Amino acid sequence: MQRVPDWHRKAYNIASMRRIAQDRLPRPVFDFADGAAEDEWTLRRNESAFERWALLPRPLQGPATRDLSVTLFGKTLSMPLMIGPTGLAGLFWPDGELCSARAAAAAGTAYCLSHGSVCTIEQLAALNTHPRWMQVFVYRDRGLTREFTDRAAASGYDALVLTVDNQLLGNRERDVRNGFGIPPRFTLAQLLAMGTRLPWLWRMRTALPRLTMGSYQREGSREELTALAGRMAGLLDPGLNWDDVRELRERWHGPLLLKGVLHPQEARQAAALGVDGLIVSNHGGRQLDGALSSIEALPAVIEAARTLRPDMTVMIDGGIRRGADLVKALALGANAGLIGRPQLWGLAVAGEPGVRRVLELLRAEIDRTMGLLGVSKVSELGPDLLARLEH
Repeated sequence: MQRVPDWHRKAYNIASMRRIAQDRLPRPVFDFADGAAEDEWTLRRNESAFERWALLPRPLQGPATRDLSVTLFGKTLSMPLMIGPTGLAGLFWPDGELCSARAAAAAGTAYCLSHGSVCTIEQLAALNTHPRWMQVFVYRDRGLTREFTDRAAASGYDALVLTVDNQLLGNRERDVRNGFGIPPRFTLAQLLAMGTRLPWLWRMRTALPRLTMGSYQREGSREELTALAGRMAGLLDPGLNWDDVRELRERWHGPLLLKGVLHPQEARQAAALGVDGLIVSNHGGRQLDGALSSIEALPAVIEAARTLRPDMTVMIDGGIRRGADLVKALALGANAGLIGRPQLWGLAVAGEPGVRRVLELLRAEIDRTMGLLGVSKVSELGPDLLARLEH
């Protein structure tokens, strides 16, 4: 009989996986993933706001089995949950992005590669896992946006995700306190902090010296993170606008999604421009502290977008820590959800098996919640299964 690893037994939910990751990672690295902007109010609200809705079960519907599958842009996922883009996943485990993409594929779901991945666009594509999505930004040099888009197309990515809420970097005060930059500069203090987590340091001994944002490397050269940081500081364009979305829509011929939409008016404009999907998100609270939580913004965004485009795909990102959280979002009309931090915690604990464990835990919770609600498939989830709490 194969022995179950000790970490596997201890990681019985997402919160416990986070605690194990915190014990295993150097503080600056853990805080880089776990922290958010300023007072972190939006980060906390992303999680707590799910409590504004209670579930109303109908157990006499008698669903002996449940089908969790959904179809997004012609691709069937085994469950309505995928892995969203998270920068520098390779800082948590060597080849972190590749580990997470393999875990997503094994779970039958999609993976979105971050623009700030340690691997390159092409290295992830070489895994031949699907569905795979690619995150892009609008840069001052629009040629760079076009370059990333064309590379994603040439590499066979299934969808393009334009993140629109990162045009100015949020004030992430945990990183300020730890002296941790994006990309990180490894100061003596940080290296000393890393030395307190020897298993992580040993695991990363060959990865750290070559750690960089792979897709930004100039052909024929390899910039270290410290050099790349200086070049990247001015890349993002605070002046991004709807003309940029229109140009991207014309250039990219596959499904195009906007990530970072909270305002109904933006949802309406995106629908009018032919965007295929919206991801309701506040960047995990890492940008504008005080922004509305994703689950609270979701209903108005759905109503605005689907008034013009009844078939508009709307997803949610931010604060999903339980399967029941996602079920509530699906009942409000979301097509699926994305997770960011939870997969990084799983990655930090055990690499690919850790991410698989995160997805297994959430799948089981989604299935159990649907069964207890009296629902046999995702399409049966609706607002009649929710009660809005006033306080």
